[in-house]
Amino acid sequence: MNEAIIFWFRQDLRLKDNPGLDAAIASGKALIPVYILDDESPSQWRLGQASRWWLHHSLSALNKELKQHYGTELILRRGSAKTLLPKLCDETGADAVFCSRQYEPWAAALEQDLHHLFQYRAISFKRFAGSLLFEPGSILTQAGGPFKVFTAFWRRCRSGPEPALPLGLPKAPQSLRTGLASDTLTDWQLLPDSPNWAAGWETLWQPGAEGAAQRLQQFLNAAIDDYQDARDIPAQVGTSLLSAHLSFGEISPRMVWHATKAKVAQEHSLLEQSNKFLSELAWREFSHHLLHFFPQLPQEPFKAQFAHFPWESNPTALQAWQQGQTGYPMVDAGMRELWQSGYMHNRLRMIVASFLTKHLRLHWRLGERWFWDCLVDANLANNASGWQWVAGSGADASPYFRIFNPTTQGEKFDPQGDYIRRWVPELAGLPNKYLHQPSKAPAKVLEQAGLVLGENYPLPIVEHSSAREQALSAYAVARESFNL
Repeated sequence: MNEAIIFWFRQDLRLKDNPGLDAAIASGKALIPVYILDDESPSQWRLGQASRWWLHHSLSALNKELKQHYGTELILRRGSAKTLLPKLCDETGADAVFCSRQYEPWAAALEQDLHHLFQYRAISFKRFAGSLLFEPGSILTQAGGPFKVFTAFWRRCRSGPEPALPLGLPKAPQSLRTGLASDTLTDWQLLPDSPNWAAGWETLWQPGAEGAAQRLQQFLNAAIDDYQDARDIPAQVGTSLLSAHLSFGEISPRMVWHATKAKVAQEHSLLEQSNKFLSELAWREFSHHLLHFFPQLPQEPFKAQFAHFPWESNPTALQAWQQGQTGYPMVDAGMRELWQSGYMHNRLRMIVASFLTKHLRLHWRLGERWFWDCLVDANLANNASGWQWVAGSGADASPYFRIFNPTTQGEKFDPQGDYIRRWVPELAGLPNKYLHQPSKAPAKVLEQAGLVLGENYPLPIVEHSSAREQALSAYAVARESFNL
């Protein structure tokens, strides 16, 4: 049997700029491309339902690419990677397994276990960078520790060498190992059924490397021109919409970085806009570096004092928040966008997170879990750092006493109500004057709009001013008691 090498696809579902795949093909051994649906190793952080929808289509796109460029198909297996990879080596005679590195605590532990296991079996196991611009440990403070403030982290990133240029499409492997048993995507039942709550998502998203490349070009050809302002307007397509593509590795951050730099080289007037966009890409980096150095981030407050914060327990309020039935139109629009599209605009992520943790004083972990299950771009590092940032417990966090007013946020970022009217259509007949505060509308205005508050749209579940005062009071007590 000829020598063979397994390339284990993980969060790198692409062919271009995939250093591990490039090295596997360059080895000259028969290539075996594999993806393992491992729900055991992540435990509670197994992929959420929306991410599973995306994964189905992303793997389908990757398989199409493999057949088109190399004449082979992706081998699909389901189960513990720690069990299945050694079995696959026995089955195929493979003496090497290459993969891209992951940064979740469970994934790092799995990689260490596989390293020791394969070392004992005399099988080469190599991990490659490919999901970040800068590997954790490469961007450190002068004292040699991790950065805890984003601006300082970003400054250090910019002071060093540019990220390396992305790799192109790897040449065709010298040989392939074919005829191996494989599951089918249908076997895995990743798509929702009875009911199909993702109906119509195919018109919103195009998972896969081709879809990622198109998104990037659309952004660079249009939205980047006004990125700094438009990125805060949820009714506009003012952002790149690349987050899910990056999470699944259908495009590498190096590809995004250098395509943006190339665009600026052609149009120097875009420098300021591009710097803001690249800083958002750097926030993704910062989150992953935090998760690497502080693996408890998804479960425990980064600021240990917040472990004693007096969070409330209110299942009814939580459900109203989840279902977009809080009586605050901007909050409800964001939560319904999430449910109906698998995505939420970043400005809305901050608004709804602030509402949950400060107006309702419910634990940020409840929001983190809901986002994990509902977002197509759910990513452990981004999700944990984002929720802790809003809650005030995270690194470089927004102070707890900074409480978004959802009404004024709506008036500022959705002044004409286009976003609210799209996602909360029962409010569509209200004039702009009352759209952000239906409870303030006169009875005649409500009647003309076909609204009966408390029946076809809820009254506010909390009153902003009193909720704000209660949140500040709880924070003051906790600060005095636990040195917040």
